[in-house]
Amino acid sequence: MYDIVFIGYKEKYKDKNWKRLTDRFPMAKRVDSVKGLHQAHIKGAKMCWTKMFWIVDADALILDNFNFTYKAEEWDEDIVHVWKCKNPINGLLYGYGGVKLFPRQMTIDQDVTSTDMTTSISPRFRSMPEVSNLTEFNTDPFNTWKSAFRECVKLSSKVIDRQKDTETEDRLDVWCTVDNGDFGDYCVAGAKQGREYGTANIGNTDALKKINDFNWLQERFNEQN
Repeated sequence: MYDIVFIGYKEKYKDKNWKRLTDRFPMAKRVDSVKGLHQAHIKGAKMCWTKMFWIVDADALILDNFNFTYKAEEWDEDIVHVWKCKNPINGLLYGYGGVKLFPRQMTIDQDVTSTDMTTSISPRFRSMPEVSNLTEFNTDPFNTWKSAFRECVKLSSKVIDRQKDTETEDRLDVWCTVDNGDFGDYCVAGAKQGREYGTANIGNTDALKKINDFNWLQERFNEQN
């Protein structure tokens, strides 16, 4: 089995989700409160010994039937694998918030200035058909808004490598309209503002990389809500 790394920052239920994960997989490792998404993943990679390693976000509620048993072929060990995840507010089912399998050394050597880390670590990417988890990002107004804002900036600015435009627009429309669930109004507000910001800053690397600065996101949330 590949090493499993649980990455948390300020998620409300991270300790609950960590316990749920380690009850089943006690050898999982934890990275907590590291500033910067890239830096947190690099730290996680350096804690591992296997050629590839699993990433579990702290707001991920792993499904009971997901067992981390996938084994990549030797010639596929440079592929970023992403499993599907269910969105609790709008019901979207795709890689956002899903469990990931990263090449260890490529993660350590990644470009820390990229906007979308997952699709920039390797030129090879594979979307996996199985659903791995529910993403519990809607725990309070700010975290709900932040998650929707960041994802819709990435979708609308076209920074996600190999994305399909029609599929992206369909997902953006759902993010911006469906608010079934706790803090759904903050999700839709964040999605709309993220779509506007991403569209206005297509190609502006300096503006887009701000979405990985949680202090900047908090300030923007305070200004607009």
